[in-house]
Amino acid sequence: MRLDELLDEFERDEAAERRQLARERSYAITDYLEDFESRFEEAVSGDAIFGSSAPSVFVGHANYPKVPTGVLSPVGNEDRAADFVTTGDWYRRGLGISDVFERRSGLLTANRRVDVDAPSTVSQGYPNVHDTWEGFLGVQREVAIASDPVDVEIGLANKPTLDVTVDDILEPSGPWAAAQSADLAENPSVPREVERTLADDDWRAEGAMTYLYRRDFDVYDIHRILSAGALGEAEQRRLVPTRWSITAVDDTIGNYLRGSVRKGKPLNKVEVWTNEYIGNRYWIVLGPGQWEYELVELKGAGSVWNPEGETGVYVGADYEGVDGRRSYVEETAGAYHAARLGVLEHLTARDRQAKALVIRHVTDEYWGPVGVWQVRESVRNAFDDEPGIASSIDEAIAAIAAHLPISSERFARVSELAAGRQSSLSRFGSG
Repeated sequence: MRLDELLDEFERDEAAERRQLARERSYAITDYLEDFESRFEEAVSGDAIFGSSAPSVFVGHANYPKVPTGVLSPVGNEDRAADFVTTGDWYRRGLGISDVFERRSGLLTANRRVDVDAPSTVSQGYPNVHDTWEGFLGVQREVAIASDPVDVEIGLANKPTLDVTVDDILEPSGPWAAAQSADLAENPSVPREVERTLADDDWRAEGAMTYLYRRDFDVYDIHRILSAGALGEAEQRRLVPTRWSITAVDDTIGNYLRGSVRKGKPLNKVEVWTNEYIGNRYWIVLGPGQWEYELVELKGAGSVWNPEGETGVYVGADYEGVDGRRSYVEETAGAYHAARLGVLEHLTARDRQAKALVIRHVTDEYWGPVGVWQVRESVRNAFDDEPGIASSIDEAIAAIAAHLPISSERFARVSELAAGRQSSLSRFGSG
């Protein structure tokens, strides 16, 4: 497909998406919240929730290493508990921001505070979190490694706090309660591959993660298992805050795939791929050469990450060369690793390597954060359609720049791949 045809089609898709998003923003979230509060009161019996299906777990990062950790259970929707687990299926089903908000706010977090540095602090009243499978932490780990939601009986130390309002749309979360106890109401089904990683006390977490990925476990399953402290050498197993575990898995699997991609034959043409989802627009440019990767993020005024927009569009970028990064990703954080994973999976499937530039434009339609899963899935699925073909990287960037909210000059100032690094690519034709 010619590049101009691709971008024209992308603009038409954008108009349809904006109309859909406008409708999405207009429906009555307040009605949902009122209905949820009613269902919540019916589901909670005094200080306990019995027979709740727990699809996932949560480990906080506030006040690390003394963090809140808990079991997540849908309130009044036990029969479809799996729908509340964040996976790529949310993208495939076309969930909008409000759909995600409903699912997140509909989960009860029954939590306890633990110290991830235990057992050195066991004497201070915190449990040993290194490799215990007893008590509340044991139930949490069983939930994390199970292949399906697990029925549990949760004893609460207090009545759950339910204070979910429309104002919470920027940080959607459900009710919280301190957990006094948790017991399994059934024996969970644990995949054989996970049992193998647990049985080997000397298997480092990185190796266990790549082993599970190679056996068709998606990153969503792996980061849940890692977060619950169920991977790694026995004495090193500890709880990992959920936010950190997501990035750790994306980074680890990405590094593993990069090793294979660097052995692939370089592309011989410049390809431009596009996608759009819930107010985020993506362009992926792949060009000839050794592996390089960059994510450039443009956060428009009025978007959730740049609500005031007094200084105009926020622009951030992070880059890596053929040997990867040796420093923390400063500008684009978890989105960097999530987008990179999608690109590396695509190149691995083709046994190719390339220079890769991902551009993410966060528009004002992105009115509530849903997590980096939407970045990962948007890039993964961008490769489903036919790409536009450009005669050079310069042409590709120039064509895309016409659709960006900043000038091409400003874009070149922040992008490593756009500024001076493309001369070696321009000499490759479209053949």
